[in-house]
Amino acid sequence: MPPKRVTLADVARRAGLSTSAASMILNGRPDTRLSADAHARVNKAASELGYRPNVAARGLRTDKTLTVGFISDVVATTRFASGLIRGALDAAQRAGHVVLVLETGGDPARESEAIGAVLDRQVDGVIFAVMRAREVFVPDIPSTTRVVMLNATDQKHPASVLPDELAGGASAVSLLADAGHREGIALIGHNGEAEKDLFHSTTVARRIAGIRAEMAGRGLRFAAEESCLEWEPHQGYEATRVLFERRSDIRALLCMNDRLAFGAYQALADRGLSVPRDVSVVSFDNDELASYLRPGLTTVGLPHEAMGRTSVELLLGPGRPTGSHLIPMPVIERRSVRPPAG
Repeated sequence: MPPKRVTLADVARRAGLSTSAASMILNGRPDTRLSADAHARVNKAASELGYRPNVAARGLRTDKTLTVGFISDVVATTRFASGLIRGALDAAQRAGHVVLVLETGGDPARESEAIGAVLDRQVDGVIFAVMRAREVFVPDIPSTTRVVMLNATDQKHPASVLPDELAGGASAVSLLADAGHREGIALIGHNGEAEKDLFHSTTVARRIAGIRAEMAGRGLRFAAEESCLEWEPHQGYEATRVLFERRSDIRALLCMNDRLAFGAYQALADRGLSVPRDVSVVSFDNDELASYLRPGLTTVGLPHEAMGRTSVELLLGPGRPTGSHLIPMPVIERRSVRPPAG
């Protein structure tokens, strides 16, 4: 038989005070007007007995359960965006909350079930997170429930936390331009002409806009643009292979993400070209593999942990959360960029 749960009445009895007096002390009421000795006796009794507050009972009194619902597609079961959860857990712990994580795999039926599960547990708010930033459709939620979109947007829920992709795109161009690259720069992963009628998520569109604005502002033009519908290593490899079969004047690659850059590294090596001696490479996301490449890949990172923390802070902060909150994308300089030879 499990041991009997220690109650507030047990603590009060050992401290020699009333239950209401012990409750005021343990809840940190500043106006208890009880002596320092009474405070010390209650805290000592609670420690000795191993007292833990009844969160469910307190939730009934305060309409707060100190619980945050975190619903995602595959954030928890892949390594790519786990920083979103780490940041959320950190902020929740500092606020005295716990996080209930539910994974849906992006299945609409499971999303509805997850919403029902967190609402049944009367969470203080819900965070919807996705691994790859995009606009999502969120099933119906009561209007009284506080909601923050993390790495995502939804028309019904205007509060969102996103990476500042516009500034991030500009940073990637600056890394090459500041190193002296003005000609022979190729874009791997996007071709404006070939993809003009294709849908791009808000965040991808901002990344592209930031790249093009900085290129124009510095008076630069891409020597080539290679479209990749999927930003995966094999596509980066193939796009880079075909590019260098066609042209010999390319001295820098700006890849739309680190996975494309990984493939580009392999294609360059196959041609006997060295990074960065022959070709500089800049990318985005700061995927784990970026630090393992040799030389290490210079990249503009996704601020996942900062985004996760901000989402919880918005959810639990004063007032109803609203608006887009853009988190700066850090530049991680490694060894894949150098001035062009000659």
